Amino acid sequence: MPKSQRQMSLIAFMQAQNCSNYVGSWRHPASMSDFMTPAYYQRIARTLEDAKFDMAFFDDRLAMPDIYGDDHRETVAHGVRAVKLDPTTVLMTMAAVTSKLGLGATYSTTYYEPFHVARLFATLDLMTAGRVAWNVVTSLNDSEAANFGYDEHLEHDLRYNRADEFLEVVTGHWASWEDDALILDKVGDRFADPNKVHRLDHKGAYFRSKGPLPVPRSAQGQPVLLQAGQSGRGIAFAARWAELVFASYSSLDAGRKQYSALKTAIENAGRNPESVKIAPAVKIIVAETASQAKEQHDLTASLAKPIDALALLCEVLNVDFSKRPYDEPFSDADLASVSWHSLRDKVIAKSGKKNPSVRDFVEASGRGTLAESTTFVGTASQVADEMEEYFKQACDGFVISATEVPGTYEDVARLLVPELQRRGLFRSEYPGNTLRDTLGVGKHCAARTGMKPSRED
Repeated sequence: MPKSQRQMSLIAFMQAQNCSNYVGSWRHPASMSDFMTPAYYQRIARTLEDAKFDMAFFDDRLAMPDIYGDDHRETVAHGVRAVKLDPTTVLMTMAAVTSKLGLGATYSTTYYEPFHVARLFATLDLMTAGRVAWNVVTSLNDSEAANFGYDEHLEHDLRYNRADEFLEVVTGHWASWEDDALILDKVGDRFADPNKVHRLDHKGAYFRSKGPLPVPRSAQGQPVLLQAGQSGRGIAFAARWAELVFASYSSLDAGRKQYSALKTAIENAGRNPESVKIAPAVKIIVAETASQAKEQHDLTASLAKPIDALALLCEVLNVDFSKRPYDEPFSDADLASVSWHSLRDKVIAKSGKKNPSVRDFVEASGRGTLAESTTFVGTASQVADEMEEYFKQACDGFVISATEVPGTYEDVARLLVPELQRRGLFRSEYPGNTLRDTLGVGKHCAARTGMKPSRED
């Protein structure tokens, strides 16, 4: 294989809950049910590291899906992401049995404070020897707001305005310690150079934070930043901050356009587009034969229930569908108020209706079904063909979500990864020790904020 050949990133899309992002996965006869134990996550971690995956990252919500019918009972009865463990704690159980696998967790800029997030993720990064990423989200709905004592969730663009300043504060704190600040001279009583530890003294529209952060830098400088913004405001946010963008493509053609638009936005934001990886979400069902893969696909598809789509759509749109006639079009005002703009826009585009109905949202979004994201089904060679086509035209890698746990990742590791390696599309060994080494995104990005932490004189 030529040394210069471009290689893809493989990322596992994890959930610290009773199912993967495909709710029906918990109903799969081959899925394990010990999701409240460290062994569950550690099995997956070992499989992913043996397969040389770039990383695993955990999605998260801060409330049980309970907006449909203003009740949690259906969610609990049908296991619609009813269990939600803290992802950073689960992440550390996986770190304990791995040494190279990157590990990411979702934390909200709407309901946490910048200093807390800065210290938490800087500490996680030290405790994993530089393998941590933060998936930056702005949260979605009023149920999350209620859990934190608020009456309602912030409006879409205001959430991103707050998030921009949140990132300025967090990355400013991460820049508190210069790389060589620590001295550790016991005889001379010089622990660290005070001229290389800086105070932030941030005073902005949303936050005030003094600093310095009492956590020195890790081996990779600072945690990697993930983001999944797909709306216009979300793309602007990702272009400024993200080092790995978690994308959603409705087709290869749509992916080409989205990939190009995002790379252009990154360049317009004054950054090198090559330094940011873009990876769409995919589901993979791979087997020894095409007929076996088809059989597995049909079984998996049959596990989806109508309540899955309804509960999940209400959760992410922050709208109670139970109060609306199934075929009544949403008004312009209703559409403007939904929480997830990119999903709204996807449904409008796919349905061809300017004002879609609840039925349109259910059918066009594919939420809760295999149709929600691209699904590759077949033998290792067939799946690799499709992945290679996407990789050469529209992405830098893939975020793989499981349809059964841990079976999906075991099948990918056993069947698909060797085929991708044979084609020179995926690594055989990790290139270094940190997540930044693996992704190839540079040591750290604190300087991108345009801020210089003030000296503590």
